[in-house]
Amino acid sequence: MIYLDNSATTKVHPEVLNTFVAVNEKFWANPASIHTFGHQTNELLQSAREQIADILKTSNEKIFFTSGGTESNNLAIFGLAHKYKQRGKHVLISEIEHPSIIETAKKLSEIGFDVEWIPVNSEGIIILDTLEKLVRKDTILVSVMHVNNETGAIQPIEELSKIVRAQSRALIHMDAVQSFGKIPVDFKILDIDAITISSHKIHGLKGSGLLALKKFIEIEPIIYGGGQESGIRSGTTSVPLAVATAKAIRLAATDLQNNILKLQTLSDDLMVYLNTFPSVKVISPAKKAPHIVTFSVQKVKGEVMINALQEQDIIVSTSSACSSRQTKTSHVLKAMHISDDYIKGVLRVSLSTLNNQQEIDQFKIVFKRVMNVIKGD
Repeated sequence: MIYLDNSATTKVHPEVLNTFVAVNEKFWANPASIHTFGHQTNELLQSAREQIADILKTSNEKIFFTSGGTESNNLAIFGLAHKYKQRGKHVLISEIEHPSIIETAKKLSEIGFDVEWIPVNSEGIIILDTLEKLVRKDTILVSVMHVNNETGAIQPIEELSKIVRAQSRALIHMDAVQSFGKIPVDFKILDIDAITISSHKIHGLKGSGLLALKKFIEIEPIIYGGGQESGIRSGTTSVPLAVATAKAIRLAATDLQNNILKLQTLSDDLMVYLNTFPSVKVISPAKKAPHIVTFSVQKVKGEVMINALQEQDIIVSTSSACSSRQTKTSHVLKAMHISDDYIKGVLRVSLSTLNNQQEIDQFKIVFKRVMNVIKGD
């Protein structure tokens, strides 16, 4: 099997799995307990927090462990909006965010916040001129994902932050679920206030992730209870998951430039190949993350192509794993105004550093065979 659906989830790295098992075996005490065993477990938890904070260039106390990207995004949108609502109630969200942002923003709107949507162009990139017109003095929060999960488009976060900072006191949240480990991400490189990371997208374990805040940024909790995670995320912290997440983050940040080069070489080769087919439209823009190639076959449903490729042991997905089992059209593709001839036939190939050139070559052979049968190309 050739697995090319790494934006949906990744294979757990052996070192991450070994870390998780070892911590479960040796440090299974509750880190909030006051006995020595609990204290030792808490020290390990704080070490994991410190390692992540060092990589993201923030303070240890600004790393909050969660169950993953969805919870982190909910916490960011609800928590920041409520914390800073005395400044205003205007919130800006891009049209192409993950559902965990879109649906949370809709809930904000229902309880009295003024939510507006930042449009994108045909390449799925936010329109900065429109953003500049939308930002107001009472804007308190702007949320734009770093890399789009469906197309791989990289959003102009640097330019966005300059506009937002010049015109408001708004905080900037960036969903980095698809960018961390593929392009540089930290608070020193990017002038933002909050970062979401999901462990299972970087060869970590499912059910774990984090929200990181820049120094001095505060947030309101959305889960209440015993006051764990500095009162922001109550519930007994899973130390094995936290330490395994720190391990996955360290591995993803190690040798990043070489990993980017490897992924870029594979995806560039695939992009060139796909452009040789007259009935294939490459949807991923030129400015994209190195691990995602999204394209569409004219007047062919994506499910047909997925099943045909799967029969020959090639695993890809439609534009998003979150919506692949639903019949509705992707909100991202709608926002990009993809034509009817292509909008139902979208496929996403997403790579990891575990993939290699031989697998891409095999994909090309199989894809050509499938296209000959389905389209006669």
